[in-house]
Amino acid sequence: MEENQTGNQKPDNGRLEEALEEFSKDRRKENYARVMEILEKSVVLVPTMPPRNLDEETQRLMKEGKPVKLPKEAEILPCLLRKETGEMALPVFSSAAQIPQDKKSPAVLAMPFFGMLGMVTANQDKIEAVIVNPFTHSMVLTKAVLEVARKRKDAMGNPQTKTIKVTEKQFRDLAHNRVVMYLLPKYLFDHKEEGLARLQREEGAFLLPFYGEVYPEGMKPVFTEDDFSVMTLNITDTIQLTRVDMPDEAVKKGMCYRAYAAWEREKEALSYYTLEKTEQGNYIGRIWADGRHEQVEPAPDNGAEIEAVMRLVASDQESGNS
Repeated sequence: MEENQTGNQKPDNGRLEEALEEFSKDRRKENYARVMEILEKSVVLVPTMPPRNLDEETQRLMKEGKPVKLPKEAEILPCLLRKETGEMALPVFSSAAQIPQDKKSPAVLAMPFFGMLGMVTANQDKIEAVIVNPFTHSMVLTKAVLEVARKRKDAMGNPQTKTIKVTEKQFRDLAHNRVVMYLLPKYLFDHKEEGLARLQREEGAFLLPFYGEVYPEGMKPVFTEDDFSVMTLNITDTIQLTRVDMPDEAVKKGMCYRAYAAWEREKEALSYYTLEKTEQGNYIGRIWADGRHEQVEPAPDNGAEIEAVMRLVASDQESGNS
């Protein structure tokens, strides 16, 4: 992590707060994009626990509220907010005035937006979103939005690469994969048979709200409920297989176009598999309960897909990986 300043440094974010105020009144995607453009060039305040491994002089200066330079090896633990959904979010502030007196944290770091992004990456197993000025403007940056920002940062960091802008269509593709390869399996692993029953019963009406969690306010999914197809098969007395066919727009390279959720009744265990179009062809992937993703093997023709997935389920049963 780059060196960061803390203490009484006051970011000059007048333009940012004007854009945030406009967005809070009119949450169209154009206003969201304007905030992001300014935010990526801004210094923000991030509440944290007192940084670890600091020398006595640095600790003294921090206690006196003076700006200090943090060494690269300093351990920084962010203070997180719990959303209504139970997920954890990182609050960031455009100025000290945006932090209520009763919400003060042990320490506040002033860091560039992309430095904050590095903190999110280092804690990605804990942080599901970033909320800018949560007690006033409450602008949510989902993981898909942060991933787009990270790609722009990577492009800017390469002197041989021009800065790129992710189009709305490219963002929608990223958001789709975020839903079917993270949010949906996470929900099913958390809710198990009850979650599967909802998916089977509500189909597209159940799936669409997940996209709302990923998209910035003002941007709506291009899909409809009827674009999704859900089919449930009772393969054996103990195994039920639920197949989810994604919209036609997802049948292209880099996208997950189908998913299978296997429910083992006796063990009350769930397995989740994806069908993905890659540069090397169609592959079967697996999503684990902890969110890990791996590509398992090349996908057979459509007629043999179910057999291939069932073979993987049986193999997982034998190895105890379910």
